[in-house]
Amino acid sequence: MPARRLAPLSVFYRAGETVFRLAWLLVIATIGSRSMGIPTEVGAGVVVAGLVLALLYQFVYWQRYEYELTGDTFDIRSGVLSRRTREIPLGRVQNVDLRRNVVQRALGIAEVRLETAGGSETEAQLRFVGEEEAQQLRDAVSRRKRGVDEDSTEPEPEADLLFAITPKELFILGVTSIDLRLLSLASVFLPVVVPSLTDRFGDPLVSFAMTAPVGAFGLAVAAAVLSGLYSITNYYGFRLSRAGSELRYERGLLQQFAGTIPLEKVQTLSITENVLARRLGYASLSVETAGYAPGDSSGSQSAVPIAERDRVFALARSVDAFGEPDWQRPPKRARTRYVVRYTALVLVLTGVAYGVDRFTGFSYAWYYVLVGVPLAPVGAHLKWRNLAYALCEDHVLTRAGFWSRETRVVPYYRIQTVVDSRTVFQRRRRLATVLIDTAGGGGITGNDARAIDIDADAAADLRETVHDRLQDSLDEARAVRRRRRLESIAPTGAGPGPDVSPGD
Repeated sequence: MPARRLAPLSVFYRAGETVFRLAWLLVIATIGSRSMGIPTEVGAGVVVAGLVLALLYQFVYWQRYEYELTGDTFDIRSGVLSRRTREIPLGRVQNVDLRRNVVQRALGIAEVRLETAGGSETEAQLRFVGEEEAQQLRDAVSRRKRGVDEDSTEPEPEADLLFAITPKELFILGVTSIDLRLLSLASVFLPVVVPSLTDRFGDPLVSFAMTAPVGAFGLAVAAAVLSGLYSITNYYGFRLSRAGSELRYERGLLQQFAGTIPLEKVQTLSITENVLARRLGYASLSVETAGYAPGDSSGSQSAVPIAERDRVFALARSVDAFGEPDWQRPPKRARTRYVVRYTALVLVLTGVAYGVDRFTGFSYAWYYVLVGVPLAPVGAHLKWRNLAYALCEDHVLTRAGFWSRETRVVPYYRIQTVVDSRTVFQRRRRLATVLIDTAGGGGITGNDARAIDIDADAAADLRETVHDRLQDSLDEARAVRRRRRLESIAPTGAGPGPDVSPGD
């Protein structure tokens, strides 16, 4: 593919973006000119000059920006004041993501993003190319990664539709996708509401007990509406297809996304069920690659936003076949640990409430906080019953979470590190946590698969078993690669090459 430039319309679109971002400066310049007695024509001239400069800069940027797809790299040459050349090896490209908002669709342009392995941000952004050019570029990168020449007549692999979201599923997604983080607004609004009602109810804590549920309910409704609308517009028209060795997705109403996920780069499968979705029998599936996934800094990309739970597991097995898990729960003494932890937390909060009542002028019924004590065993049991791990023939599975339960499926050959960790409190109860780290995870502090609070002896056995199966899978993969390499260099007409054992 010869060197190409961005779409000419990108000059005007990016200039408009620049003006929009700096609009407040132009408004200040116009208002300031009037207050200082400067003629309106001068202020208007400043605005026009800003528009002209933005357009001129973007034109020069367009002239000096070139990209080229070679046999094994994606090259970009750019820079207005200083020239910069980048060569991105195609072997490192994980995802090719296409984005188009409403205005971009009207102009017939799209943004192309290339995500690479190990990157914490997008490796390359083409802002913007024609829609047809964007599709051709995505297909060309896919063909190069498969080792197909540009002049080859090999047809593109047929795309088999795996999943298409229905209006019913889209509605359920909107209902079940409440973002509980929005409820943190309660910490801002409730303290404002409660004092205003203190005189009406007398005791401040009683005031809080009476007004907090109403405020929390209102915030929950607002969070549900906002989260639901975002999810519906974000996943409108979601389709997932499989073409050869990659997954292809498209979604979005106001902003459309389309991209690819190479199956050989998939590190982990995650099946998520929040409380409401689990009650309705629904779940979601996401795949995690080693690179920075489109739209998500954690490296996780939605493969199925919502579907019936059995169907989600079936689709997960179509991506990476794994067996039926035989779940192993933590010992019951782990549940006792959670009871003690939650009860201690309630008692600490009670002590703080008493201290405020005793040593400040803010007097209230502090002992109402003790209502959390009988709830501690309930929370401990819910946490315990949703923790589990399982060993399958080629995969290790972990499960955790009550409000949002996540099941993570990790192939042995994708594992980077297996860590057996024990805190001071875990050692007292002979418990341990086993961390299963992959290239797509964040290490010890990341969102990797974890077998939490299992028996210490079982944790040691699990770590050894996973480590041994990892080595076996790596030896098998190396043997397969050697055999294929020998077959590729064997003379025509010769018999099969010698057997190659994993230890060779």
